[in-house]
Amino acid sequence: MATSAETIFEASVLLADARGRTGLEDFGDDDFLEPMRRLLAALEEEARLSEMGRVIQYERMIGLLVNRLRTEEEIRRHPEILAASIERPLAVVGLGRTGTTMLHRTIASDPRMFALLWYESRNPAAFPVAGPGAGDGPDPRIADAEAEVQMMLDASPELIAAHPMDAHAPDEEIMLLEHAFVSGNPEAFCNLPVFARWLEDYDARPGYAYLKRLLKLVQWQKRCRGESGERWVLKTPHHLGFLDVFFEIFPDARVVLTHRDPVQTIPSMASLIHAIRVLNSDDVDPVEIGRQWSGRLVRMMDRCMDVHEKYPERFLDLHYEDLVADPMAQVRRIYDFIGMPLTAEAETCMREWAVENTRDRRPVHSYTLEQFGFTEEGLRSDFARYRKRFFDRAD
Repeated sequence: MATSAETIFEASVLLADARGRTGLEDFGDDDFLEPMRRLLAALEEEARLSEMGRVIQYERMIGLLVNRLRTEEEIRRHPEILAASIERPLAVVGLGRTGTTMLHRTIASDPRMFALLWYESRNPAAFPVAGPGAGDGPDPRIADAEAEVQMMLDASPELIAAHPMDAHAPDEEIMLLEHAFVSGNPEAFCNLPVFARWLEDYDARPGYAYLKRLLKLVQWQKRCRGESGERWVLKTPHHLGFLDVFFEIFPDARVVLTHRDPVQTIPSMASLIHAIRVLNSDDVDPVEIGRQWSGRLVRMMDRCMDVHEKYPERFLDLHYEDLVADPMAQVRRIYDFIGMPLTAEAETCMREWAVENTRDRRPVHSYTLEQFGFTEEGLRSDFARYRKRFFDRAD
């Protein structure tokens, strides 16, 4: 691991470091270079990183590059990976804090569904193993992910109240997009307003194409382990701003769009971002977070509604209150929507998951609107188009 003095956020330095750590050369298509260079400049100029934050972010960038190298090597050795298809994926999408995690993990408990696990999202390419029998034990990526999750919780204990952290559980493919350097994750970890605004208007197609490439890799790994999923269930709020590209790359995809009043969701989302940013900086401004993320989410939701109006048949709208009141009723709606029978086995697995993962087992997530510079009136005004469209009222 690098020290703070060794964290030079220059592309040539990181590329050479990643090659040196792996002994590999091929990063795949070079579409990632421009967004990577801009992100590295932003980490240096915008992020206000602490000394530990510099080390964390340098190692995160190196990890992404190492994964690209290992991905291309795995595909080189197993070209059949790319021959597979990603058919009829279902994506759970919505503003953060609208029940997307609960719904995603509920559906992912159906054994007919492929879901991206946290440890797979952080390290989609297998770790190299050496020696006889070295590949017979647990996947070493799991222990690596467990250690990273524990480190994050130790450094920011409030994270567990804001989001269920589990290295073994299904999580977001936004971490796969991060390998193309077109993910919203860096903005969650660091103060990067200029980079984040640039990324909103950058061509996301190469990034989503790389996401599909990584999903094929993980799908091949799952099948090698004996899993027999029929289709993927995906999930990330990040897709809100890029659903036109998402449908271009996954033309037979369907989207469950979850809804909840932004007055309730946006402050909660800002609180989650705050809990993440303190891992990397000693200068974290809650009001700055509120301003940046509410503006970003307004723009993303406006783009989502434009695509929704263009392709209404590809969306199923689901309200948070209905999901909380009767989760299985909403799951049945979803399975009808995607034309897939909800088997007794699947329903049993889902109900067992719900019992084992009740929200009451985590601490209460506490925050206020004022903490992040919000008012109810201001949020209603900012999200007026969205609230009028999906809540049948205008304030």
